Amino acid sequence: MLIARLIAEEEGLETRLDSAGAALESAGTPIAAAGMLEFCGNVLELTMPRGDALEVADILGEHFGECDMLVARDEIAVPRLFVSDMDSTMIGQECIDELADYAGIKDRVADITERAMRGELDFEAALRERVGLLEGLAEAAIDQCLDERIRPVPGARTLVQTLKAHGCRTVLVTGGFHHFADPVAEQLGFERVVGNRLAVGEGRLTGGLAGPVSDASTKLATLEEERAALGDGARVLASGDGANDIPMIGAADYGFAYRAKPKARAAANGRVSSEDLTVILSLLGIGREDWTQG
Repeated sequence: MLIARLIAEEEGLETRLDSAGAALESAGTPIAAAGMLEFCGNVLELTMPRGDALEVADILGEHFGECDMLVARDEIAVPRLFVSDMDSTMIGQECIDELADYAGIKDRVADITERAMRGELDFEAALRERVGLLEGLAEAAIDQCLDERIRPVPGARTLVQTLKAHGCRTVLVTGGFHHFADPVAEQLGFERVVGNRLAVGEGRLTGGLAGPVSDASTKLATLEEERAALGDGARVLASGDGANDIPMIGAADYGFAYRAKPKARAAANGRVSSEDLTVILSLLGIGREDWTQG
């Protein structure tokens, strides 16, 4: 069984639902039931006896546009684990790009970041190249960047705090840096942080990393480690936006691509096109009266 939920405006809903239903029928995934969730506002729920979640998500996207949605197997429940990327997911910026601005090379670094997030470059090689370009930058620029540039996306703290209030463990795992991720995690309420460490000497960035690289395999390994600790049957939610998030998103029960690059979006059974992350709470069936406000 598949359960699909999407944020759907009432205007033109019947027409869009009819066309989506016909397309799903042609794909061998007929809709068995459809209705609005009474306790979550404008959330439309569809039930299908069979089908492929990613194919259903693509078909619904074709007929409902760039909407927020989740297509899951079996009944949708509050997850016991939430593992999320940081840059351009929990915060609205790419930290290394913003930090590079203090060295006067933002455009150069941001181009490499964009290509890496689209899956066009090897992640580790791209990371080391960008970090190398920051050699000699004063460590104090990190705190300045945090204060002046780094901001959570709308709804990020409410999402994390609400999930925690419902018994969900929260983990921030990033291909970025602990210098940024640790304070962001504290601000939002994450319980664990996994990331890279910038090497610093005599108050300046050395252009290298301290310790092993946190990459796509690290994100997946962290998710699997945390899931195993919770035991059989623990539902897992993951969110990210780039190519290095794909293994983690694909391994989760509810893998959300947040305003994501095309490859990440195509791999996700949950898709957020709007800006506010609290739509994930609605799609999980957590009514607004049960949100813990950030």
